[in-house]
Amino acid sequence: MPVESSLARISGKASIVGVAESDEIGKVPNKSPLQHHAEAARNALEDAGLKLSDVDGFLTAGYNGYDVAEYLGIQPRYTDSTSVGGSSFVIHLAHALAAINAGYCEVALITHGQAGRSDRARPGPNPGLPAAQYESPHGIMGPPITYALACNRYLHQYGEDRTRQAMAEIAVSTRKWANLNPKAYMQAEKMTFDDYHDSRWIAWPFHLLDCCLVTDAGAAIVVTSASRARDTKKNPIRILGVGEGHDHSMISQMPDLTSAFGRNTGPQAMKMAGVGHGDFDLTMIYDSFTYTVLVTLENLGFCKPGEAADFVAGQRTAPGGNFPLNTSGGGLSYTHPGMYGIFLIVEAVRQLRNECGDRQVADCRLALVHGTGGSLSSTGTTVLGRA
Repeated sequence: MPVESSLARISGKASIVGVAESDEIGKVPNKSPLQHHAEAARNALEDAGLKLSDVDGFLTAGYNGYDVAEYLGIQPRYTDSTSVGGSSFVIHLAHALAAINAGYCEVALITHGQAGRSDRARPGPNPGLPAAQYESPHGIMGPPITYALACNRYLHQYGEDRTRQAMAEIAVSTRKWANLNPKAYMQAEKMTFDDYHDSRWIAWPFHLLDCCLVTDAGAAIVVTSASRARDTKKNPIRILGVGEGHDHSMISQMPDLTSAFGRNTGPQAMKMAGVGHGDFDLTMIYDSFTYTVLVTLENLGFCKPGEAADFVAGQRTAPGGNFPLNTSGGGLSYTHPGMYGIFLIVEAVRQLRNECGDRQVADCRLALVHGTGGSLSSTGTTVLGRA
């Protein structure tokens, strides 16, 4: 049977029934990553009206699954520790959907916890990996530098001035959403275009306000079968389409610095769900940097290559615009502990449930969620819809 037919058969056959963050997010120096995992798991299960004893599938990234499961006190019969950067948790939705429909489990718990701001571990590439030999000696280490290289190529191809203004549009519009989110780390601080352009340089062409936050945080998601979802606490949100993949690890090996793997995962997820670009009420895109958003909009097909600057112009993606994007405040202004993709899902589910208060998107019925991991290396796309 063709892959497309197999995927279509399970579209909507599992639902998200619980989402939550850990008790505190932002700057939380007194809590370990495992505490964030545990708090988020407890909160998401409570949100779903389920108990820890109901969980028989467990998925996480960044830690071995057995380490976190032991800490939580669960013994799952299905486990998945796929870890491909910030897209991992979006990809976990696809794996939970497949596992539930294959009969491996019935209630899957996805958790994440990271003390990105308070951790004292030394960052850097694994010395056994090629990046340590071929890129690090030349100063290419860390996302601000690798993403800046990709962005430089984009500026060269499509023009510096218009691209710079587009990056400012993303930074300012995302902060406006954060101002409506009481949980956002930068919630109280407004941003103007002058603030953006005057902020200090990090790695050309990135200003400080092009870069995501570094915070402490955790989040969790509960996924279950369509039949069991009918008996849970809140309106279930169906997983309608999924896509995942990657095409490189080192930024020097990226086939095209202006085209990430979303060019494949986006169309796959939309085809599986049977929807098109004009059907979405909400788009949640991983915003590790402003450039990530611009190139992803093009890769997913919302606009053609080089046209993202026109697409986001005039604060189109801000509150009041006709293309709601990253309504939580995103990694740029809400939270970003190191791997962010799970928080995209949390916000999408809350919007689809009509739980977002001042930032609520009117009549939100269909959402696209897209995660990016590594150095624009991996992507995961999912389409979520109200039951």
